[in-house]
Amino acid sequence: MAGKRVLIIDDDPDLVEAVSMLLETEGMEPLAAYGGIEGLEKARQESPDLIVLDVMMEDKDGFAVAKEVSKDQALRDIPVIMLTAVADHAMDSSYAPHSAIKSLEVDEWFDKPVDPAALVKRIKELVG
Repeated sequence: MAGKRVLIIDDDPDLVEAVSMLLETEGMEPLAAYGGIEGLEKARQESPDLIVLDVMMEDKDGFAVAKEVSKDQALRDIPVIMLTAVADHAMDSSYAPHSAIKSLEVDEWFDKPVDPAALVKRIKELVG
């Protein structure tokens, strides 16, 4: 896992810091972005090995970011893990209709709060 670069896109600085520290202990290099627009720019600049992406962000939500990643020739092969606090309500929510969720090409979904061991295990599987 040494040297694998993981881009964390979340508008919660505490979560970004916690996941960054977790990845560093596993020998990975965390890259941070604090919103969807910044995250897309950083993904294009840095070409990470994996993206950890929050759903609900102010400037550009995770659904829009994931859609852009999947359509971008340079980014579409990068695995994406979505973090959400709305997963249990997504099927009933006007924010995230069922069809929008099904159409996203993400590799994994994790509910917040995230189980650190499960997140690291899945990241290792995807970038291994």
